Amino acid sequence: MYVGRDMAELTMTPKTEWTEKELAYFHYLFQQISPYLSAEGVTIHREIVEEIMDRDGLTPLEAEWTSGTRLHFD
Repeated sequence: MYVGRDMAELTMTPKTEWTEKELAYFHYLFQQISPYLSAEGVTIHREIVEEIMDRDGLTPLEAEWTSGTRLHFD
């Protein structure tokens, strides 16, 4: 479960100030609902993807015996 700032607060915050976990979570969320997004939703998702690309992607994680390679949102 995601624990953090909600979309209402994040829309008032520049994408450059979002944390990696926020970018990862909302990118995942928008991917899941992409068939149902309005033009505004598609624009927000594109901005999130562009911010991830500007940061050279999300931090690569290496699998260890205690954790996998997926970034956890909480």
